[in-house]
Amino acid sequence: MSLGHACVDVYQGAVAALVPFFVSERAYTYAAASGVVLAASLLSSLVQPLFGALTDRWAMPWLLPLSALTAGAGVALSGITGSYALTLLAVAVSGIGVAAYHPEAARAARDAARGRHTAMGWFSLGGNVGFALAPLLVSAVVALGGLRASPLLVVPALAGAALCAAAVRSAGTRAPAVRTGLGAGTDDWPSFLRLSGAVVCRSVVFVGLSAFVSLYVRERTGGGGAAGTAALFVLYLGGAVGTLAGGRLADRYGRLAVVRGSYALSVLAVAGVVLVPGPVVYLFVALTSAGLYVPFSLHITLGQDFLPRRVGTASGVTLGLTVSVGGVAAPAVGALADATSLQVALLPLIALPALGRLLLCGLREPAAPGEAAGEPADPRGVGARRR
Repeated sequence: MSLGHACVDVYQGAVAALVPFFVSERAYTYAAASGVVLAASLLSSLVQPLFGALTDRWAMPWLLPLSALTAGAGVALSGITGSYALTLLAVAVSGIGVAAYHPEAARAARDAARGRHTAMGWFSLGGNVGFALAPLLVSAVVALGGLRASPLLVVPALAGAALCAAAVRSAGTRAPAVRTGLGAGTDDWPSFLRLSGAVVCRSVVFVGLSAFVSLYVRERTGGGGAAGTAALFVLYLGGAVGTLAGGRLADRYGRLAVVRGSYALSVLAVAGVVLVPGPVVYLFVALTSAGLYVPFSLHITLGQDFLPRRVGTASGVTLGLTVSVGGVAAPAVGALADATSLQVALLPLIALPALGRLLLCGLREPAAPGEAAGEPADPRGVGARRR
């Protein structure tokens, strides 16, 4: 499941990694380039809760390999389309594939993890590794033949479909075709909505930096394309480390404590990215990555535990909708950059983790799966109790 997740999330990272090449080869403005990010995010944001609701009702493991192929096909076609509109359509198709994958995959991974935060961290790590490899993969492919070589980007989708199919076959004997009724427990919608609001803030920061950090670091350091690709790689690779650390820290200190601390770190780290000049910007990109990614898998399990009767819906929102919705804000960042500068356009991103931290104030640790009704939740989670 983790390797399949990596292959699918390559295509979330690939869209942002393609932005500098759209700017250089097709002379897109910042606003037009950010529109590509929006196209990949918007449909994904809209349909992700729908897929989550469907997986609450029916088991759809066949969706995993199909969605991997769809995500890959859209990105592979984006570089050979003959118009801006067709490029938007291609990346939108990829976004739908990504949206279809995550709710069912998150449910399956949580079942396999048996509630352990560290194990869910390994599943999320796969997605982060896919993100991290995307700029390297895109740069290598474009170096071969420009954007016209983009059909080569379908290769991870083929591997991901095979891995997902293998996971489906392995779990096939355990999964019922129809999920009868809703899960046990009581849904805490107010807490879930506040958590979702915080994840939206995180999403806007992450997508905004994903779209423009490569171009911004080129400006700040005076480096070329390699300098920008390195910055995007650091942003994504740090997430791989942060996700694993998040699971381990949550087992020790509790999920909400770790999430709140991560949002506080993100405020300072994003400020460093935007305001500190020179090569030290890479350090702040790494710290930003840690702050944004340490809580990543914890968002998923918290959302599922706040809505125990609608695990698929919770997964679709925390892993999908509130992650991809950041792309909706990308055109505003691009338009502001066109009117002023990239630095001015990125300044508002400093305030968003602070807002997310405020939304998390007062939330209480939800009961994990299997806890008796009315039993106090162990803030360290299931993994800690089993040790």
